[in-house]
Amino acid sequence: MTLTLYNSLSRRQETFTPLDAPRVGIYCCGVTVYDYCHLGHARSYIVWDILRRYLEWRGYQVRYVQNFTDIDDKILNRAKEEGTSMDDVARRFTDAYFEDMDRLNVRPADFYPRATHTLNGIQRLIEELEAKGYAYKSGGDVYYEVRRFPEYGQLSGRNLEDLQAGASGRVAEGEQEAPKRDPFDFALWKRAKPEEPAWESPWGQGRPGWHIECSAMVRENLGETADIHCGGADLMFPHHENEIAQSVAANGKPLAKYWLHNGMVTVNGEKMSKSLGNFTTIRDLLGQGIDPMAVRLFVMQAHYRKPLDFNDEAIASATNGWKRLQEALLFGSQYGEKLGWQQTSATDSQNLDKDAVERFNQAMDDDLNTPSALAVVFELVKIIRRDRNLLTHEGKTETPSDRLQQIWYTLVNLAQVLGLEASAPAETQPQGDTLSDEEVENLIQQRTAARKAKNFAEADRLRDQLQAAGITLIDKPGGITQWHRNS
Repeated sequence: MTLTLYNSLSRRQETFTPLDAPRVGIYCCGVTVYDYCHLGHARSYIVWDILRRYLEWRGYQVRYVQNFTDIDDKILNRAKEEGTSMDDVARRFTDAYFEDMDRLNVRPADFYPRATHTLNGIQRLIEELEAKGYAYKSGGDVYYEVRRFPEYGQLSGRNLEDLQAGASGRVAEGEQEAPKRDPFDFALWKRAKPEEPAWESPWGQGRPGWHIECSAMVRENLGETADIHCGGADLMFPHHENEIAQSVAANGKPLAKYWLHNGMVTVNGEKMSKSLGNFTTIRDLLGQGIDPMAVRLFVMQAHYRKPLDFNDEAIASATNGWKRLQEALLFGSQYGEKLGWQQTSATDSQNLDKDAVERFNQAMDDDLNTPSALAVVFELVKIIRRDRNLLTHEGKTETPSDRLQQIWYTLVNLAQVLGLEASAPAETQPQGDTLSDEEVENLIQQRTAARKAKNFAEADRLRDQLQAAGITLIDKPGGITQWHRNS
């Protein structure tokens, strides 16, 4: 089976054929750095991180570009509220973005272009649009003349008669735009305003509009046509629609071959917004003690194009699922030596279960169907957890050791494709023979008493404490527990 992706431009699922295989150029619309990232950002950047990882897993050489919008009315408004500068606000929330994404195991992009670093390319693109008759100057501003581009609306499926004036870009509250030839025209360059940062240009002091920034950054980093342009569904109109109008008019070529959009996040069935009091940032969520890997798992439990509802039940389910997966991922490092596993490369395809890999690939080839891919992953988890329990309680496994090693290797590899990686917390790392025989016996007696009292949480805690100290327990019939130190 070959990889197919749903192309928002054609409104159908298409076979993925890069422009210059095996190289793939991806442009992902990044954040406007004026606030902390929220759950919607988490979903979007986790989804496109998985896309990138999967393409690399299938042998493609990916050049992943993600911009920062660091010139914008929202940033300027935040700076005015705080009495700081646009640079200060942008720098602070850019740093916060990297911190949040690192915790979610979102790999860094290959390139992070910024609007403030692309001003020459932006101005050059506007000049080309002017020369071709798609842009005009009015009162110090420069506008794109939408009706000059007959294909406008091809991505969003909208036509000009259905649109409302002012839907063509971001306009600050109280801001008066210069006269436009048509209410649907949008700004490419904005004239300088008092106490706002501005740059020299052929049209006078000013700053770029939002949409032209991305068109210039795509061209500068990926050429005139990218393989994939991706972002949230909320960016489809007007942002991506305007990007297409600008780039196609200037370059005479498609801006991207495939347009991918992820669905929105709701909270308990409602749109996430500050006014409703359900606005949740990534750092607030993780600050509640929720494991970042549980957040990743939560995101991929729904298909990326469908709405994703965040609620207590869903995140609890994802947390429980991650605990099971984490336990299985740590199995090899905890028990591999005891089982006599050979030290071979976990990335060697010959060491992987071909059937599981094939079914995983089939799921992901179907427009990144992560729910189906996770089903394959958790089949492997089930086998490892069963044998882990047998090893703990009976001192042996049902699955032959070499086969169990193959299953574990396969699980680790497939989980990494999804960005799900486990490391034992410091307090559960084996500490060697730190407990005396008497202390071990005492803890086993406490565990036995807890089990008789049906306090299974306490019993599990004591078992984990012993395991962390390098002690393996084997529960025998009649309530007898044997133990030995791991060598």
